[in-house]
Amino acid sequence: NLRANSMAFFPIFLSIVVVTRNRCATLESTLQEVSETAAPLVSDFELIVVDNASEDESVALLKRLAGEHGLANLQVYALTKEVDVDTASWAGLENALGDFVAVYDPQTDDIRYLQEMLASAVRGADVVFAENELKPDSGILYRTAYAGFNAVYTWLGGVHLAKDAPQFRVLSKRVVNFILQHPQPALSYRHLPATAGFERANLHYSSPPRLPSRKRLGSSIDRGLRLLVSTTMAPMRLVTALSLFGAVSNLLYSAYVVAVAVLKEDVAPGWVSLSLQQSGMFLLISLVLLVLGEYILHMAKLSNEGPLYHVAQEFTSVRLTRQGKLNVEEAVPADSSMDGTGPPQS
Repeated sequence: NLRANSMAFFPIFLSIVVVTRNRCATLESTLQEVSETAAPLVSDFELIVVDNASEDESVALLKRLAGEHGLANLQVYALTKEVDVDTASWAGLENALGDFVAVYDPQTDDIRYLQEMLASAVRGADVVFAENELKPDSGILYRTAYAGFNAVYTWLGGVHLAKDAPQFRVLSKRVVNFILQHPQPALSYRHLPATAGFERANLHYSSPPRLPSRKRLGSSIDRGLRLLVSTTMAPMRLVTALSLFGAVSNLLYSAYVVAVAVLKEDVAPGWVSLSLQQSGMFLLISLVLLVLGEYILHMAKLSNEGPLYHVAQEFTSVRLTRQGKLNVEEAVPADSSMDGTGPPQS
């Protein structure tokens, strides 16, 4: 269960990223809860909401919440089309200004655990992951596919995403800047903090998830395949390794056919020529796949695709608490400073 520690205070500027889609009914209460949790914890904060192309009235609600009588420190990015959760989260991360950035999913995570995560971050951890041990309800097919994906990804990528890199995380600005240097940061955002060598803390807690419906297997499979082929070169390396194995095997088989033709006298008519023809063709195909695989690997390193997302609307709260904390003095008019009668300018 969540620890009942006394309220701590951290002298930092915190950015909190929340991705939402078609959650108009609960969005206002969710953002209110996040604001009330973060306000007493840190010196200042900003709440970044990424609307993932909602089809309900979420954007209209967010515009109202950003008004004079709405929530303070709200920054909204409304995307033109729906993207995967990792890409939407990165849209908020790369626009964050905080010393630390928290990524929070209201459907599966508990914002009350943010205090524990910030405590680990302030003590020196650049990356803090928090895994909720209570998972949303899901069918047997989804659980089987989910377990299989994590097993394959752990074998190929060396990271168990569910345990080593869950979605609920706090990243320092140093980690965000590091991901920005990657050619495709939206694709590497999920796994890179767990493998880049930064000081890391993995925390665990238990809180009932709020997910109202089961996750869709089809969309999850699509997202899993995208992660496998985009975040690691291991699948293509496996293809090139199999191609090399096929080429060597067919070359050895051709040598075996020639040896049989030379050493045996009772060889069936046409067997040698047919076997050499087949092994030669398979050798050629294997070599072509090998060269093609290496070429794809090289091009993948140099590829520079267009943006994975596009922001249609961007608006900020009328009320920003940090503006009232800025050390700014009004400038003295030029005429009063030049004649020596006015106070000196700062």
